[in-house]
This record gives sequence, C-alpha cells and structure tokens, in this order.
Amino acid sequence: MQQQESKQVGWNWLLGLACNAFGPRRNRVDCSLPSMFLQNLTFLTKLSFRNNSLHGPLPNLTNLLRLEFVFLSRNQFSGSIPSGYIDLPRFVREIPGLSPCAISVPHPVPGIAPAPSVFPSRKEDHGVLKSWSIALVAAGAAAVLVFVILMFLCYCTSVCGEKTKKQQEQTGEVDIERRGKRSQWSGSTDHDTERSLELEFLDRPTFDLDELLRAAAQVIGRGKLGTTYKAMLECGSVVAVKRLEEMNTLSKREFVQQMRLLGNIKHENLAEIISFYHSREEKLIVSEYVPDGSLFSLLHENRGIRLEWKTRVSIIKDVAEGVELLHQCLASHQRVPHGNLKSSNVLIQRANHNHVRVRVKLTDYGLLPLVPVHKLSVRKTPEFVEGKKVTRKADVYCFGILVLEILTGKFPRSGRGEHRDLSGWVRAAVDNEWSTDILDVEILGEKEGYDEMLKLTEIGLECTNVLPERRPTMTQVLSRIQDINNITSDQYH
Repeated sequence: MQQQESKQVGWNWLLGLACNAFGPRRNRVDCSLPSMFLQNLTFLTKLSFRNNSLHGPLPNLTNLLRLEFVFLSRNQFSGSIPSGYIDLPRFVREIPGLSPCAISVPHPVPGIAPAPSVFPSRKEDHGVLKSWSIALVAAGAAAVLVFVILMFLCYCTSVCGEKTKKQQEQTGEVDIERRGKRSQWSGSTDHDTERSLELEFLDRPTFDLDELLRAAAQVIGRGKLGTTYKAMLECGSVVAVKRLEEMNTLSKREFVQQMRLLGNIKHENLAEIISFYHSREEKLIVSEYVPDGSLFSLLHENRGIRLEWKTRVSIIKDVAEGVELLHQCLASHQRVPHGNLKSSNVLIQRANHNHVRVRVKLTDYGLLPLVPVHKLSVRKTPEFVEGKKVTRKADVYCFGILVLEILTGKFPRSGRGEHRDLSGWVRAAVDNEWSTDILDVEILGEKEGYDEMLKLTEIGLECTNVLPERRPTMTQVLSRIQDINNITSDQYH
C-alpha cells in the first residue's frame, strides 16, 4: 500500500545502533534524581546534563561500568558522593579535568590509585571525583527523562493501536504509521554480517544499500504486512521500500527464489520489483514508486474530485489484466497468485489532474508463500472462513469485491448482519429490484453507461459466489470486461 503522508522520518530506522549517549543540555531541567534509577542503564558511555537546575543528592552509578564521559557543570547538587562512584573501573582514568559543579562533600572520598600520566597530583584526583559525581547526576536525570518519554510513547501507541483496529474492522483500511522502526541487523560489526549487507537487484544495479540508508525517507503506508517508505535517493530516483514485519519460517534461499520469480514478471499494470534484501531480522522489498496514491484513497478519501464512469471502467480493466497475467505466470508456482488484492493495493498513476486517464499498478502481489495467510485479503473469502483450502478462485472473489466497491463507492464491509459483506448487500439489493440504488451517486447520472454498469454488477456478483467452483476464471472475466470497456470508450468518442 502506498498512501501519501506528510510525516518525514530519518532513514536511521535501518541502522539498529543501541543508544549509548544521552544529554538534554540547556533544557533547564529542574528536579531531584532518585538514587537508584540508573542501575539498569549499563550501556551508557557518555552523559551530559550541563546547564540545568538539577538538585538534591547524587544517584548511584555502581553498575555503569562503561561510563567514560560525564558532564554535569552548572547544577546545584548537594550531599555526599556515593561510595560506589569510585568503583567504576574506567571512569577516573579516562575523564580528566571535568568542570566543577556545586556539590558539598562532608567526608573524604577513599583514595584511588590513579594513572600517573593522566592524574599526576591529588588535587587533580579530587577534581576528577567531583566531575565524576556530576556525570552521575546527569546520568540519573537522563534516565528519568528517557523513562518519561518511553511511557508517553507507549501510551500513544496503545491509543493509536485501538483506533487502527477499529478502522480496519469498519473500512478494511489502516492508519499510516508515523514513526520508523530501528532494525537490529546493521548494528553488528561481524565480518560475515557486513558482507551480507547488500541489496540483490533483479536487473542492473542503480544504487546500493549505503545510498538507500542515506536517502530521505517518508512513511507512506502501514498495513498488515509492514511499513512502506518513500525513499528519495541522492541520484534523484524515488523508490518504495516495504519492510515486512512478520513472515513464515523460510530459508534465505526460498525467499530469494520467490522474489526473483516475482521480479521477472513485467507488466504495465504491476508495480515493478527492483531489488530486495534478506537477513535474519530484516526483509525489505524495493519496488517502483507510484506517486498518486491508491484506489482506496480515490474512492473514499478524495470525494471532492469526481471519478467518472469511463475512468472506473478503465481501472477495472487494468486490474483484471494485471491479475490475469499473474494467474498465467504463477500458475505452476502458487495456488493464489496475487493473494492480497484490495483497493489499497491498487495504486494510481494519473495522466492529468482531471482523472480522465489513469493507469493502475498492482502491488503486494505474490506474497502468499512468504507471509501468514491471515495477513492477506484472501482471509476474507468464504472458503478460508470455513477452513477450506484456498485456490486461485480466492483472487477472483477479491476481484469481485473490488468491482462492487468501484461501482457503489462503498467500503468492502458496509452492510450489517447477514449482509455485512459488500457482495451480500449488493445481491440483496438486486434481488429486491432496486439495483439503481447501489450505484455511486457520482456515476448514477451517466445514463449512457447504465447497461454497462449492470453488466459489471453481474460480473462482480458472479465472482463473489460463495462456492469457488462456480466463480469464473480471470481469463473469462477479463474478456467480458474488455468488451464493456470497448463499448464505454465508443460512447465517449
């Protein structure tokens, strides 16, 4: 799914580096620090709390064995320095000459054997200890701030997750994720891991992984399969990057084999797969970027722009051609060639701003061998709900729902009770002889296309038959739709 979103994020979600430095400097933080709140931040190596208003006793830094640099000047700490400060093995040796802060020390601190080349005098030792205590206080304040931020983010994620779940149930669509995630794989310095950090291209390489990581990234979609990013490369090219979040247990060889199979399928109605990446933690698919959003957005979000009948017929024809090609090319490889056909995976490329001519690009196709079936649109088919085996006729069912969605302008699940599915609602309307009421108000007035609208409605209902064996094949469907498209084109000339 590609869907426009203004949120700009850094491409650092791919880097996977653990945080080892913190420092809200000059933020005028005014608080006291709990004594033990830094005990679990053992990874910290650098901490700065300069120019704040921190006060009270210093927190305990006993477990911060990696701490090397601490800056706590211009605060108002008081009380004694905890004895655990002097037990840090690297702190005194590697931090000479820290700026002092206001700390009263009521009793002497036990001596430390200093490194002679760095700490030649007792006076310098005393200064180092004071600086060291400042660093500890700063680390404490940093941990408090980090904890507050994490709690806030967890709360926001929980609230947004509930909204997303409700929206998915009502509309079949998902909200856009507004934050990128960091992966874990590229944080390793292992030689074999570094050697594997390469994109595999299906044609001549035009960029590498380093350039992709440096690219400006924008979240444009968030679906059940993962997050989709728009990446603007330094060379001027723009690509879409899908980060798969949950997959079946597959070997790298199986993943590569499937991606090469899909990448070799070329058609004007399929978003081209350019390259891919596989590691133990990350699976990325880099594909052609289609700039004008999705059919879902066109039907349900941008209702201020009229989508005329001729354009709708053209979209239906393009989708049918793309799905029929997948059924031909993948007939011997997988039982459901597309597997995830829905309006949010039908991308739109406009020839002009009046929507007179658009070209459709299907995306997220051929992924059934890679991801759990419950994450794909075929999960909504009657045979899957009943626990039966899904076949290519599941694609036909999803195509029928898409046709009815285009004709009615309604969400795929718009009804209630026994007619909760869009096909059930349309079928009930046709049986009660009020078929004209099912049509989208934007095309209801186009009388010259009325017969073709009813013919497409019949096709949509045939495709959504509860029994898979009674549904037509995509080849049969495409032939009938091409005839309707030819009639519609003649009416507009």
